[in-house]
Amino acid sequence: MIRLMLVDDHPLVRDGLRARLSSAPDITVVGEAGDATAALETLQVCQPNLVLMDIGMKDVNGIELTAMLLQRMPGLAIIMLSMYDNVEYAQRALAAGARGYVLKDAPSQEILTALHNVASGGSHISASMMQQLFRAPAPRNLLSMREQDILSFLANGKSSKQIARELDLSVRTVESHRQSIRRKLDLETQADLIKYALEKAGSLQGSSRSRPVD
Repeated sequence: MIRLMLVDDHPLVRDGLRARLSSAPDITVVGEAGDATAALETLQVCQPNLVLMDIGMKDVNGIELTAMLLQRMPGLAIIMLSMYDNVEYAQRALAAGARGYVLKDAPSQEILTALHNVASGGSHISASMMQQLFRAPAPRNLLSMREQDILSFLANGKSSKQIARELDLSVRTVESHRQSIRRKLDLETQADLIKYALEKAGSLQGSSRSRPVD
């Protein structure tokens, strides 16, 4: 029996997933969560053996939460669910310990297949993503997804206050991320950070700004 926990910050999405999975007699949704705090609490209470995880949540994204859940329960199987066929996201999810990467617009049968494959000890990656992964270079593990989001907003001239509003974060959190980006990229000043953001704007706009709306 698959004891499944759904993690998505949109209740309607969780409702839809539960309905799509209701036809499987060997899958029981034992818990749901809409953010990292609730997910960690539900993990302890419901003891799932598999998690279907939204990649793009506020504050703590699905990739970061995957690592946190696996610290608490190393044997847990996690499948990342995303509406974006972004190869870097898939690489990061797998590196964090996810055993599957499935697109949200996948047919119900593919989601069921992914759940059964992963629950039996295997893995599952959507076919379109698998092709990209074979062609893609190794991921750059410098910046987190959230830091890439902020860098992209900086490239578009946004202030910390505006970025905080866009991402539903505190200004202090945005400033902390900016300092982390400078440290990781070895940039001395805020001006250097803005210059770097502008230089990288073309490559970031296609991927980094997509996650907050997932």
